[in-house]
Amino acid sequence: MFEKILIANRGEIALRVIRACREMGIKSVAVHSTADADAMHVRLADESVCIGPNASSQSYLSIPAIVSACEITGAEAIHPGYGFLSENANFVQVLEDHGITFIGPTAEHIRIMGDKITAKETAKALGIPVVPGSDGGVPDVATALKTAEAIGYPVIIKATAGGGGRGMKVAKSSDELEVAFRTARSEAKAAFGNDEVYMEKYLQKPRHIEIQVFGDGKGHAVHLGERDCSLQRRHQKVFEEAPGPVITPEQRARIGKICADAVAKIGYIGAGTIEFLFEDGEFYFIEMNTRLQVEHPVTEGIFGVDLVREQIRVAAGLPMSFTQDDLQINGHAIEVRINAEKIPEFAPRPGKVKVFHAPGGLGVRMDSALYAGYSIPPYYDSLIGKLIVHGRDRPEALARLKRALAELIIDGVETTIPLFHALLDEPDIQNGAYNIHWLEKWLAATYG
Repeated sequence: MFEKILIANRGEIALRVIRACREMGIKSVAVHSTADADAMHVRLADESVCIGPNASSQSYLSIPAIVSACEITGAEAIHPGYGFLSENANFVQVLEDHGITFIGPTAEHIRIMGDKITAKETAKALGIPVVPGSDGGVPDVATALKTAEAIGYPVIIKATAGGGGRGMKVAKSSDELEVAFRTARSEAKAAFGNDEVYMEKYLQKPRHIEIQVFGDGKGHAVHLGERDCSLQRRHQKVFEEAPGPVITPEQRARIGKICADAVAKIGYIGAGTIEFLFEDGEFYFIEMNTRLQVEHPVTEGIFGVDLVREQIRVAAGLPMSFTQDDLQINGHAIEVRINAEKIPEFAPRPGKVKVFHAPGGLGVRMDSALYAGYSIPPYYDSLIGKLIVHGRDRPEALARLKRALAELIIDGVETTIPLFHALLDEPDIQNGAYNIHWLEKWLAATYG
């Protein structure tokens, strides 16, 4: 087992990894920018190293600075968290060249799944169901028109190197396709430096369902059920729950086995998430995230496992501590993402936290790096906390979430807490009757 692990991240996810390390008797190293000198992950780690100025490009995304921090502290392994360098194949290769273990999948698997077209082709070859669409990239408008006619309108054009909703446009007819195609390519070029796009059938009212998988790198893998992440704004998740309200045990077993068998076949190591659109009882592959997800706590809640601990174990060469038969769903869990943002614009609102009180009680978990007097910097993501609840069933989890939200106090900055108070009063949320378009429509109707 490792003696010391460096966490190449910040905020709540850095704390999450530090806690797992502490329980395992492993020393932790925090890295930080100058803006994060007083951050909670820096305070709680066994050691800390400043790796650069405020801008993430010069600190949290600086591979030389992070490798140097490893060498200075003697850390044998790096946990990347999510975001930043967590899905950077070059980073993994550099670590390997320096004899540092990356707690995550191989560079090859990150490369395969990081390119949307290659990922789709790989998924199809592994027996994972995919959305009807183009065979690879679409080079020009003429090809786009021909492809759209073949798969049927509406269609969605996506950036090959995309993410976060950028380089993504919908066309409902041939009249709309040319503008959508050119706009998607332009956005993709600006955001990712790569203007290649592909095309898929646009599903009308799908849900966003993702399957948590875990492999040991030696040909063994399991699935840990699904999460429903359909409540989204501009393709950004705000509310996640497990198990999915509309997924049957038979559907779960079927798609779970397909996913577990697929990652076992390629020798995948560590945590991964295979994301699908789900409509009319069918699953359609979107992408695979080769890292720990923001919403991993809801899976931990219903299965009673520590996914970070498991990541560390398999990276150290140990076997998984559970089998598929050991994984039985217990109850229901929900997570809401608390952002420092102004509603309804969702505009970032960094600033000084005057008062912070985390909710407690049975079945309540608050993952946050906030404390009273902390100044939220303007340089990074606006996520400041995740409130996770667990109950014996979905109604109990919803009641517990409502109670916990009423206890949560963050004073001094505007947050998205009021959004969740309002959502919990909606019959569709109470009944689980929502899809990926629901929140956008509700926001438009509620705030205009």
